[in-house]
Amino acid sequence: MSTTQQLSTTQQSPVTLALVGAGMRGLIYARHALASGAGRIAAIAEPREENRKAAAVEFGVPEDAVFDDWRALATALAAGQVEHIDAAVIATQDRMHLEPAVAFAGLGCHLLLEKPMAPNEADSRRIVEAAEAADVILAVCHVMRYTPYTRTLKQVLDAGTIGDIISVQHLEPVGWWHQAHSFVRGNWRSERESSPMLLAKSSHDVDWLIHIIGEQPVRVCSFGSLTHFREQNAPVGSTANCLDCPVENTCPYSAKRIYLDCLGDPEKEFWPLSVVTSARTEEGVLDALRGSQYGRCVYRCDNDVVDHQVVDLEFPSGATASFTMTAFTRLEHRKTRIFGSRGLIEGDGVRLWITDFLTDTDRIVDTGTDAGASAAEGHGGGDRELLDRFLEAVATGDRAKVLSDGPSSLATHRAVWAAERARTDGAVVVLDANPTPHL
Repeated sequence: MSTTQQLSTTQQSPVTLALVGAGMRGLIYARHALASGAGRIAAIAEPREENRKAAAVEFGVPEDAVFDDWRALATALAAGQVEHIDAAVIATQDRMHLEPAVAFAGLGCHLLLEKPMAPNEADSRRIVEAAEAADVILAVCHVMRYTPYTRTLKQVLDAGTIGDIISVQHLEPVGWWHQAHSFVRGNWRSERESSPMLLAKSSHDVDWLIHIIGEQPVRVCSFGSLTHFREQNAPVGSTANCLDCPVENTCPYSAKRIYLDCLGDPEKEFWPLSVVTSARTEEGVLDALRGSQYGRCVYRCDNDVVDHQVVDLEFPSGATASFTMTAFTRLEHRKTRIFGSRGLIEGDGVRLWITDFLTDTDRIVDTGTDAGASAAEGHGGGDRELLDRFLEAVATGDRAKVLSDGPSSLATHRAVWAAERARTDGAVVVLDANPTPHL
């Protein structure tokens, strides 16, 4: 039983939550809150009618607390027309975080904010300042900090088991079909509409590296590009939509194969299929693919985000870290090697292989991670633990439960923006000092 589940047995009433954005991420947190007994969805703001109605039914939210726009919800809350809200889950699209976050903080609501905070530093800083001015808790959804794997690894490192950290290699295996779904066909395909790939997807990883190493980087460089998912790489004879394509059955990115293969698998029906359609039949899926962006040829989309990128970081201690994000993998847990002065650790998201240089011996630590790496599987347990800790922080006032507060997350976002500047400008970017808690 989690700490929040234990707390709920003595708590008089669960934390009341406003769900601002009833897409996949919002639903994940809402469902965890309900399952734990420590949270309850009291209001919903969601512009898509089908999603809005389904969420209202699932969470038992009365009609007068369901809105098609977050502004209407905020107005009703300010006027006392809906019940008191303890916290807001801000799970809108990346470029739509700023205004609702600032507004609900101003109404005294604690904030659970999806990452990235915002596409740029100015807007992200405004969110942090709004939370601080209102004296509300701000928890940014850097879920990798909260997994059993990360907590175990951090304990091993902080105990000095491998001495000083000298260098780190870290890989994010995005997964070939995940890249096609989210970053070629999907909502995060365009920097203008969302944000750069490093911010939209891999801000998790830069944040995680800084958390693990325990320092802010001082210099950053980066390389990467959109190399494969371009029209010049389209197979001969291919067409604009996978359903009409005569060579579809030879393409690993076939929308027909990716989404029809989801049928019958509850996790894949939740994600990625639910993003495409609510249908659970072959006919329904094919109809959705014919009329939506998710049926398009991956070589003929309007995507511009990179499909591979490397980032190198230098820290004040002299430690270095090398991060690789690539689409061309299975979707699985991150892989990390940490090289220390007295030993090394190799981790796969579930287990740690620890080598001791003094004794020339190896041991394996099972971190107890029982959840898979994907969003549908809960990001290695990070989604659940983050939500539990946030609800406990709101219920008790113990802000130390939140490992990814506003200032800490803003600092690691700054490293991401620096890496993007390095990539686009072909430069090494020097970061100014910005000490923060909870590294």
